[in-house]
Parts: sequence; structure tokens; C-alpha cells
Amino acid sequence: MSSTTWLTRCSLFAASLVIFSQSVTAAEPKPELLWPDGAPGAVGDEPLDKPTITIFPAPADIANGAAVVVCPGGGYGGLAAGYEGDDVARWLNTLGVTGVVLRYRLGPRYHHPAPLQDAQRAIRTIRARAKSLDIDPERIGILGFSAGGHLTSTAATHFDKGEGKSADPIQRESSRPDFAILCYPVISMTDEAMTHKGSRRNLLGDKPSAELMKSVSSEKQVTENTPPCFLWHTTGDKGVPSENSIAFYLACKEKGVPVEIHIFEKGRHGLGLGKPDEAVSAWPPLCATWLKERGLLNKK
Repeated sequence: MSSTTWLTRCSLFAASLVIFSQSVTAAEPKPELLWPDGAPGAVGDEPLDKPTITIFPAPADIANGAAVVVCPGGGYGGLAAGYEGDDVARWLNTLGVTGVVLRYRLGPRYHHPAPLQDAQRAIRTIRARAKSLDIDPERIGILGFSAGGHLTSTAATHFDKGEGKSADPIQRESSRPDFAILCYPVISMTDEAMTHKGSRRNLLGDKPSAELMKSVSSEKQVTENTPPCFLWHTTGDKGVPSENSIAFYLACKEKGVPVEIHIFEKGRHGLGLGKPDEAVSAWPPLCATWLKERGLLNKK
């Protein structure tokens, strides 16, 4: 092969890499403002005041019409939006499910109910846009990790049918998720032995009232209308004890809410999807089976 031919082929290969890179970049989902006209109770006009959703559509050939709002953790003071957000949305895509990563407002700049308002708005938004997104409006779930798991449990226990006469079509939609997936969640805000105090402080402030703490202690807020739930945790979690998930599971069981729980022996807090050499890496296929058994992965 002549040097000219070799250089030509190298140039073509390099050009093809640039085109591929550009196409991947172009295809990467972009964040969208959750409240284009400004979030309720916004205290400024900075990025921290502007919650977003990033929609990862399921591949067209396997899309089944289900969607899940993903709430990353971070103690209500930050967001692990990579391994507990975008990576999870891409995993959901492999199941034919559209993933919607929520970047919600955080403390200490914002307290309750701002994160809940953002989670509810995300659910309403996907439901309002169900037709254009090819989503089944009755198969919209929510999933969260750690403090994002608390937000998930709060959305699953605090919801409404929507404001039927609202001028905003999104606000007319129900905020009730059709199912919830809680991953090593913070649950209790009242039990000192198991509450995550940093999350409580960021969410409720330094001196929350007993009534306020009880209202967002999700194990105390479960009703027969709470949607079906899947939970997982580890006994080795020292940051957020597994008693949080167990308390929520027992509350669901008491109220007759369909619920499944998996407690793995080993594993630190914050493992996300897990790694191949970790026992907790079994939770994604276990969750997929649960979704399938509930008919949530059926084609529209």
C-alpha cells in the first residue's frame, strides 16, 4: 500500500470518527426546564433555582410505553446525577422503558415541599406529553436512591388528581405515580435510630416541628392508594440503615399495597446499579422481573 493511499484511508477513518462523535453528541438528551415560567417559590434565577428533566427515550424497536422518573440521591444537598441518574435511565432503556432524570431543587437553599413539587411536576409533565412521547399515561413510575428514594416515597404517598380547571395543561394531570422503586431509601424523619440527619436538615431545616417530620416520614403516610413498590437495601449500609426500607415495606404490607423487598447482606451505601462482582448487582434483573410480572413491560 502506498503512503498516499494509507494517509487517505487514515484521513477518511478520522473523518468518520468525527462524524460518529458528532452524531452521538447530537443524540445525547438535553435537559429541559421543568417550570419554564419559573418554579414555585423560586428564590433566585440561577441554575440551582431551575429544576430540569432529561428524557432518555426508549429505543423504538423495544419501546413498550412505560416511563420512569429517576431521582438521584445526595442527601438533599447534592445530586449523584451520573451513576444514580443518567446511567439508570440508560439501563431502563434496555428494558424498553423511557427514563426521565430529574434534577430537583436542593437544601439548604430550598426546603420541603420544593423537591416534592418538582417530582410531582415531572410525573405530570410526562403524563401530559404521553402521546407525543409514545408513553402509556397509566404506566409512569418513579425511582430513587437514598434521599432520592425518600423523594420517591414521598411522591408515592403524597399526590393529587390534578387541578382540572388550571390554565396550565400540565397541572391538570394527576401526580400519582403508577409504581415506585426505592433503592436504599431514606424513609423516616422521626426515628432517631434510623433517620439520615443530613437529609432531614437539608430538607426540613434545623428545627423542624414534630408535625412536619411526621408528614414526610413515609412509613407513616402509606395508604391503600399507595402504588405498588419495589425496594432494595443492604444490611451493611451504615449511612442509611436498612430499617428504613423494612419500615416502609411493613407499612405497605399492612395497608395491602403490593410490595417486594430485597435485603442484601453486604454492600456499602450508594452502590447505584452495582458492579458485576457485587451481590447487589442482582437488583436490576430482580426489578426487571418485578416490572414484567406486573405487566409494566408489555408492549402498548
